[in-house]
Amino acid sequence: MGLRTSLLAAALNLPALAVAAPPPGHPSPDAAMEMMRPLVRPQDVPLSRQGRVLQHMDANEYTYVEVRESDGSLWLAAPRTPVVDGSTIRFPDGVVMRDFYSKLLKRRFDAVIFVRAIAPAGL
Repeated sequence: MGLRTSLLAAALNLPALAVAAPPPGHPSPDAAMEMMRPLVRPQDVPLSRQGRVLQHMDANEYTYVEVRESDGSLWLAAPRTPVVDGSTIRFPDGVVMRDFYSKLLKRRFDAVIFVRAIAPAGL
């Protein structure tokens, strides 16, 4: 009976052992959720970068935006925000997720920067 009890106890602990850490460069699920939590005061986020919107797409609570900066283009993911292709937006630094796959968009991104906010450059 001792061996059976030991095996059962080990089997019950397997799910806890199966949880893996995110790959290098990915934020933890908690850190990603904290980054994307709506802000009470979005104006408090330092929007230190800017670029021209090449294209955008909405997916659930996120807006994905391809932005052209002076040294190339990149993808952002922000809380859902209305944007206009061709406009200039400002945005903060954020958390980079490499090799990111969106199930909803059925699309893989080489890298996406998850940011807390985006805003038109004129504001």
